[in-house]
Order: sequence, then C-alpha cells, then structure tokens
Amino acid sequence: MVAKIATPDREKRLPPRAAVVLEEARRAGLLDGERSEHVSFRAPKALIEAAMRESGVCKPTELGLLALAMLAQPDPTASFLTKTRGKLGADHQLDY
Repeated sequence: MVAKIATPDREKRLPPRAAVVLEEARRAGLLDGERSEHVSFRAPKALIEAAMRESGVCKPTELGLLALAMLAQPDPTASFLTKTRGKLGADHQLDY
C-alpha cells in the first residue's frame, strides 16, 4: 500500500513547507515503491498536537511521513558549514 500523502494532488493541500519536504523526498526516491512499513509508537499528546499545529498537517499518519521525510534527507546547511569550517575569504577581516 502506498501512503496517501505521497500523491502530488494530496501535497497541494498541505502547507507549502510540508509539500516542499515531501516533493524533495519523492525526487530522492524515498516515497516511491509499492511496499510500506507499519510504524507504531506512543508520544505525548501535547507533542503531537504542537507538531501538527506547526506543520499544518491534519492526521497523525501525515505527521509521521513528514517527520520521517525531514529526517531522511541531508541538511544542506550542515553540509555547507562542515565543508567551509575554518575557511574565510582572503580579504576577510575579523572585527573585534
């Protein structure tokens, strides 16, 4: 069974940030395939409600897929900071 949130039509109804994350996951091939895995866990109700409010999703399944998609993709900012750590431009002056 393919998750319902994985369809482009469904993503149009999601908040823009959530739709972008899921589109990137789709491009990476993370939402493709015919098989799905059942995941079940308990979490504090306040945490779930806050995450749903912040993300704009309406169902716990959507929230889980969005959270997994966000965790599964590398953070480009972290990669950039790691690559450029300790390197400043030749003309850069520290002001202090």
